[in-house]
Amino acid sequence: MAYKAEIPYGAYWSTPFARWQGALANLHSLEFAAHTARKELDRRGIPANAIEHGVLGFSVPQAHSFYGLPWVAGRAGLGHVAGPTVMQACATGVRALLAATQEIEAGLCAVSLALTCDRTSNGPHLYYPNPKGAGGTGAHEDWVMDNFGCDPLGGHAMLQTAENVAAKHQITTAQQHDVVLMREQQYRDALADGCAFQKRFMSLPFEVPDPSLRKTAVTLESDDGVRFSSAEGLANLKPVLEGGTVTYGGQTHPADGNAAVILADPERAAALSANRDIRVRVHGFGSARGRSRTCRKRQYPQPSARSTRPGRASSAWTRSRRTIPLRSMTCCSHSRPAFRWRR
Repeated sequence: MAYKAEIPYGAYWSTPFARWQGALANLHSLEFAAHTARKELDRRGIPANAIEHGVLGFSVPQAHSFYGLPWVAGRAGLGHVAGPTVMQACATGVRALLAATQEIEAGLCAVSLALTCDRTSNGPHLYYPNPKGAGGTGAHEDWVMDNFGCDPLGGHAMLQTAENVAAKHQITTAQQHDVVLMREQQYRDALADGCAFQKRFMSLPFEVPDPSLRKTAVTLESDDGVRFSSAEGLANLKPVLEGGTVTYGGQTHPADGNAAVILADPERAAALSANRDIRVRVHGFGSARGRSRTCRKRQYPQPSARSTRPGRASSAWTRSRRTIPLRSMTCCSHSRPAFRWRR
């Protein structure tokens, strides 16, 4: 059954995305998302009071993210807007869309803003107190690096999940590289004619603010830090894991940035659309998970009974996990929406 939620044509935006430790590395991702939303709503002539509900999605916490969507909405000039905050790793964006769609489907609002953001650069180091630990010492983790390197359900890196899937479906390195080259060509098409395609939803050139969000630190012509491959260059790369198939060229690098989309019922969508002749309807959502033996195959050292305690053993486990290559963004759980464009 199709949902009745629609996306007003043109009522969506994205910042350029920057490779981690790039141009956006020192911006607070939630404050930056609010800053961008305020500017993009004004640019489209969408008044603040048109937004009735919001959903915030992110994977990497920032200072004050405890307060979630209401805080970000307030920073964006939408102080009347409330709603949930979603965190589900690679599926966060789709889950934010689904939460907004369900709110409209239930008749609880007519217009919802789904706002997503992240900064994988300079990820937080978290400490979990444990007064009963040895010497009162607690546990700790580097939010980005440790979780890239170890799926807590399966006990291995995302990269190993990719290898498990490749082995199961007999996907070769050459086939993976074919996909890389195809995606890069599609991306080149988006950069053609002075980034004409990107300019449909991205304000370019893009003025990157400084951390105070008051001055322009640098101007980006498009995404920052993207490197293109060649068939010859990819062919010379060896798999990251001994006996594996995934090379560094076949992996997507983590990035920083934010994006948003407005969803509405048909009547309000038409009112907010930049072109009423084009309707974008949400037709459904789906979820799927790989079988446990694909996602939980354990090929890396696992923590022993000693390593669950703080102190030297725990530190040794942390070091052993960090020897796993961490550049893979492959994940074992995916959700995706279905849209249909009609003119």
